Formats: sequence, C-alpha cells, structure tokens
Amino acid sequence: MTWVFVVLLGLAAFGLAVFVLKAPRRTWELTGSALMLGLAGYALQGSAGLPGAPKVARERASGDPAALVAARRQLSGGTPVAGDQWTIIADALARNGQYADAAGVLLGATEHDPNNAEAWLALGNALVAHAEGALTPPALYAYNRAAAAAPDSPGPPFFLGLALAQSGKLDEGRALWAQLLAGAPKDAPWRADLEARLARLDAFIAGQRGRAATP
Repeated sequence: MTWVFVVLLGLAAFGLAVFVLKAPRRTWELTGSALMLGLAGYALQGSAGLPGAPKVARERASGDPAALVAARRQLSGGTPVAGDQWTIIADALARNGQYADAAGVLLGATEHDPNNAEAWLALGNALVAHAEGALTPPALYAYNRAAAAAPDSPGPPFFLGLALAQSGKLDEGRALWAQLLAGAPKDAPWRADLEARLARLDAFIAGQRGRAATP
C-alpha cells in the first residue's frame, strides 16, 4: 500500500511542476526523469515495510535542507527570476532533502542556460549535500562555473569555502572566506554571519593545531 502513496506523490510532484509552476514543455521529460530517478533510488534503497527509526542526519552540508536553500538565496540577493522554473523546482526538492532529484533538474537548467550562475551554485550545493558534505569533482566544477558566470557574487566562494572546510581542507576554506570578507561591503546583509563563521572556523583550526602539538 505504501508504494501506491509513493507513486501518487511522484505524480503529484510532476503535476505541480507542470501545471502550477508552469515548467516549459521542453522540460517535462527531464522533470519526469528526475522524479523517476528518485523513485528508482527508493526502490533500490528504501524499505517501505519497515517501521521508522531515528538516526543521525547524514546531510552534513546543512542540518536543515530549507536553511541551505535560504542561505543561498540570501547570498544571491533573493529568489530566482520568475522565468527560472528549473531552479524553483529544484529548490522545492532540495528543501525536502531530495538532493539527487534536485541535481537532476539543475543539470537541465545548466544545459538550457550555461550561464545560469544560480543554477550552477544550487547544483554544487545539491551535489555536496548528497555526498554528505564531501566536495566531489562534479561539485567543484559546478562551483567554478557559478563563479565564472557571476564573478561578483558572494555565493560561490562562500559555499565552496564551506565545502572545503567540511571536506577537511580547513586552511583552503578559511582562505576563501577571509578573501570574501575582505572584499565585502560594510553593509552586506551576510557580512555578520560570515564574520561569525570565520571566527568559529579559526577557533576550530586553533583547537586542532593545539591538540596536534600536545605530546
């Protein structure tokens, strides 16, 4: 019986994308494919008949998927443009932790517009989150493409720095954040948050080095 609800949920999501969010007809096939990919992944890994059990969250990129989307939008200056239905759909998927599905939709967005910086940045975040905080080569490529498409945007260096730090490359991540902070306007709405994050990262690095120096 659970499978019926899973399939109905997939159909509802497709209907939302097509009839409510007005996704272009040329994107229907890709949207459907992304949803089918999610259902296939559930079929391979899910256990619908087993009772739920609490577990530690695996998504180290953000304990709150919705907060990850909100942080990206804040750094990018708000919501995606009205015509960017791809990123809007992907954000809806990412808010529910469906990072693989979101990445599939965002791939379509970047193929449709290779200069869509917001889609490249969202793709990098989705890939890092899906990899449990690891900075994979595809995610690094997405961040680099986002930076190339919008060189003045704080989003790519911020999230690339975060991914580097989460992957254990603390000094590289800190360098990116420090450079971003040095060039940030005094009234940037994200400046205070970055200062706090950088201070916490500095404290963590100092603590790591202190423990390493202890005989």
